Amino acid sequence: MIIKENEIIVEKVIDKDILKIDNNINQYKNAIFFDLEHYVYKKPKCVGVFGSCFFDEQKSKLFVTQYMIENKDEVEDILLLAEQYFKEMQSKYNKDTIVTFSGNNDFTVINYLFEKYKIEYKILDNYKHIDLQKEYEKIVKHGIGLKALEKVFDIDREGELIAGSNLAKTFHKVLKDKEYIVRMPKEKIEKILQYNEQDVVNLFHIYVNWNKYISEIDGNIEVTV
Repeated sequence: MIIKENEIIVEKVIDKDILKIDNNINQYKNAIFFDLEHYVYKKPKCVGVFGSCFFDEQKSKLFVTQYMIENKDEVEDILLLAEQYFKEMQSKYNKDTIVTFSGNNDFTVINYLFEKYKIEYKILDNYKHIDLQKEYEKIVKHGIGLKALEKVFDIDREGELIAGSNLAKTFHKVLKDKEYIVRMPKEKIEKILQYNEQDVVNLFHIYVNWNKYISEIDGNIEVTV
């Protein structure tokens, strides 16, 4: 298993810019920002990368945690680490909310795999869920992808974009061949981890800068330039 942890300094968060949920601007302080890279062929096969981060207000930092499988023997192990992470975030750090982008896909995969491996943990029984895709679509009334939303928020990604189909092919090879991860260039592994880290970190930045770029006027979206 590849386990990567990172700390990212956050510039000052401005209250007036933060997304309000039920008239609460402080929900992000109790949240984890979550994204999976996974492999599905007819049915979910594995979580390839588990990625999550949370904001520490005292240290003004994001703390990022990632798990990436290296072979098929770790399919269950990564699920157990995910369960442990969710429980620890709740018991140790008092987190009660998960923020995603189109998170239902990820929950469908991980819940299916939890059930398959008899892990009796229900994420959404323990966490409230805020889906930024749905929050945006409440205003614009049409669908949007994460990369398009990042452009609205003037977010420039570090590293290259990776197509979901390419990630699926990679994790298919990881499951099929125990030595594949050994042969995989370290640069490719780092690109995958960086891609996933950008997903979760950018969710945080979108959340806390929401009103800086978006306001609702007569049911229409106004994008601030």
